[in-house]
Amino acid sequence: MTVLIAGCGDLGTEVGLRLAARGERVVGWRRSPGRLPEGIEGVAADLTQQLPAVPRDTDVVVIATAAGERSEAAYRSAYVDATRNVLDALERDGVSPRRVLFVSSTAVYGDFGGALVTEGSPAESSAPTARLIREAEQVLLDRSEHGIVLRLSGIYGPGRTRLIDQVTSGTAVLPAAPQWTNRIHRDDAAAAIVHLVTAVGSPAPIYLGSDELPVDLAEVLAFLAAELGLPEPPRGEAGSTRGGARRMDSGLLRSTGFSFTYPTYREGYRAVLAGKGVRHP
Repeated sequence: MTVLIAGCGDLGTEVGLRLAARGERVVGWRRSPGRLPEGIEGVAADLTQQLPAVPRDTDVVVIATAAGERSEAAYRSAYVDATRNVLDALERDGVSPRRVLFVSSTAVYGDFGGALVTEGSPAESSAPTARLIREAEQVLLDRSEHGIVLRLSGIYGPGRTRLIDQVTSGTAVLPAAPQWTNRIHRDDAAAAIVHLVTAVGSPAPIYLGSDELPVDLAEVLAFLAAELGLPEPPRGEAGSTRGGARRMDSGLLRSTGFSFTYPTYREGYRAVLAGKGVRHP
């Protein structure tokens, strides 16, 4: 089949490489297509502008955009406008994919006071940027009967080492009060996308992509310090979790037959510390 990846950055490229390894034709739209690796046909495209022709035999579309900054204007452009433009291009060219998957964020949920969150929980974050991501989700679900939304929690992995950098630089602080965090390794996020567009016969409209262990941030930081052979960071006042406290339940994704390579932060961060994998430019 032919797969179009609209927004072929680090995550989109990893998805594309996995699909290419299966023998699929992969076309990647991005501003700098020359940076894409062999196996992905790069096409220059700005998702907020007039888009190139969609390959006539496109069977799957993955929309994996990212905002350049945390402003409402940037989020509206990168998510709402880009999603609408991709759908417009499909209609313009008379292409009807079997699947259109939009990579979203668990930020749409806001603060749940540490409670468990599922696909059925109200996605009513008051944060302007989160509301714009939710708007982009709705654009897809309203216009495509084949739309799938995958809400990912915090992605870490090769080149995504913010917490590791905090520990090694000595700036990490163990929050005095519990601070729930949720995460997913980049490779598991890519694998989940491939799974949903190739292996699930009748997918639900929304899935949560988060590993199997919501965890207190202090536990993660203490673990990283131990793995690095460094002193445990001091305990003190730390900034609140961005977007609010919640524990994500990815049981619906796992019920489709998906299994995590890195089911918890321990396996994932050990792979990162061992230098496994690369971040795609």
